Amino acid sequence: MGDKDTIAAISTPRGEGGIGIIRISGPEAIYIAERLFVSPKGRKLSQAPARSLSYGFVTDPENGAQVDEALVCVMRAPNTYTRQDVVEINCHGGMLAVKRTLELVVRLGARPALPGEFTKRAFINGRIDLAQAEAVLEIIRAKSAREEKAALQRLKGGLSSKINAYKEVIAGALAYLEALIDFPEEMAEADGENPQITGNLKNALTGIQGLSATYDEGRILHDGLRTVIAGRPNVGKSSLLNALLEEDRAIVAELPGTTRDTLSEFASIGGFAIRLTDTAGIRDSADPAESEGVKRSLKALDEADLVICVMDGSAPLSAQDIEVLGKASSAGKMIITAANKADLPQVWSDGDILHAAHGGKNVPVVRISAKTGLGLPALKAIMAEALSQRAGTETEGEIVITGVRHKSALDRAAASLEKAAGLIENREPAEIAALELREALDALGEITGEMTTEDVLDRIFSQFCIGK
Repeated sequence: MGDKDTIAAISTPRGEGGIGIIRISGPEAIYIAERLFVSPKGRKLSQAPARSLSYGFVTDPENGAQVDEALVCVMRAPNTYTRQDVVEINCHGGMLAVKRTLELVVRLGARPALPGEFTKRAFINGRIDLAQAEAVLEIIRAKSAREEKAALQRLKGGLSSKINAYKEVIAGALAYLEALIDFPEEMAEADGENPQITGNLKNALTGIQGLSATYDEGRILHDGLRTVIAGRPNVGKSSLLNALLEEDRAIVAELPGTTRDTLSEFASIGGFAIRLTDTAGIRDSADPAESEGVKRSLKALDEADLVICVMDGSAPLSAQDIEVLGKASSAGKMIITAANKADLPQVWSDGDILHAAHGGKNVPVVRISAKTGLGLPALKAIMAEALSQRAGTETEGEIVITGVRHKSALDRAAASLEKAAGLIENREPAEIAALELREALDALGEITGEMTTEDVLDRIFSQFCIGK
């Protein structure tokens, strides 16, 4: 299974739709498509202009049976997504038409594509590097406009350009050291270049460390801000989750302790992707199942970026309410108090919450009714403001990293680069400094794919859908 095979897959979601697309890539792509395509005007796909659409019918060449009406686009190497010949057959969007067409394509010589194989070929054939390939997947999976925009910057080569600029500086310093090792006498006169080389490496080090530091913001863009809905039993946590999602996702019942486990769903608030987690009511319980649910609630609370403490505004504050608020406050979390059941008479004031919060911490209080929707727009506005503070201010064109793989490689490159700069500055043996610079180059090369193993590539591209 090499990139010399011709591969094919359905590139549109399964199910009914306006269009279903079968994508073919490889040396036999046009030949295979031509064998199953019949144009009413006798047009041959091998003679069709690149990127033009040809109208006709998908036809079984063995018996002449028409499978579907279609528009076929021929794209010729190297000006294609994979840099191979590519054909896209646009069928009617139904399960049967695209399935039968794909079966014909495979029968005529193509093989079914593996997950992400089209993008992997784009990488192997040099159209994109590994960082750009990963950005393709992030665009497909983006859950917010901000995440999609950041991924698009990486797809356009923003991250790769930065990495290549740092590599150029390091490679220049390495070339100097290698010349110093091979021709020590001739290079003696160039000894005064040490401070400049060290300065260049330190500038690159600062840039690499700064890029690594964007991971926290990138993780939030990619995974969503972890927003936990916490509180004692029966205050309306699950009702609030359903109200924010605008669907009945969590079971709601009058019986306290209905929720026994955490339940997470993605939502978009103020342009941010957030991971909303409903939790079991926090209280002491002799019930083993409920106790395990409380344990998981406390773990979710500890990992949260933002905590919405839900309390019953129509009932007196209890020790359990104060305990939940205290746990969130002592962990240094961003907190919003949602006083639920605002459609009923309220029995405590906002000042009571400020007093209950440790050290009089300023905790926003929003009166809401998850049942009627009262106050939900105000809650979303305060959430958006808190999320904006947590995620940081978006800067036009800013490059952020979102993957642990990138951060790990950057941190290893920074560590090696810092050692190398110190060795050169202290006039230590050039061989040792050169070794550290090579380590830094290898680490940066992992990001763009020059130094990545086949196992890593398989792991990355296996996350893609079939057909991309």
